[in-house]
Amino acid sequence: MSRLAEFRAAEKALQEQLKQLESLKNDAGLKKEIEFEEKLQGLMKTYGKGLKDIISILDPNPAKSALQTSAAPKTRRARVVKVYHNPHTGELIETKGGNHRGLKAWKEQYGAATVDSWLRG
Repeated sequence: MSRLAEFRAAEKALQEQLKQLESLKNDAGLKKEIEFEEKLQGLMKTYGKGLKDIISILDPNPAKSALQTSAAPKTRRARVVKVYHNPHTGELIETKGGNHRGLKAWKEQYGAATVDSWLRG
């Protein structure tokens, strides 16, 4: 890229950033945030407090609250062993889920409703 093209690209980028800066200056939400920050800084100077002091006042137990808000792994209830008895063959299948190969074969052969009726208490 030539030096002239590089200069024009930089100039264009600067103009776009200036436009963005002007739009931000007119943003009411930003004005409120700036006002809040200035008032907070003033209060901190008045009372001789720092940012860490403010955080400790607002959240006295940060480790405890961080543990509560983080996604703590929940323990799942153990799955119950289900026993199916095929009355045609006398075969038993014990499984904790419905993904058992033999159970699937039975469901294909006899139908899911029929195989579900073979479930023993």
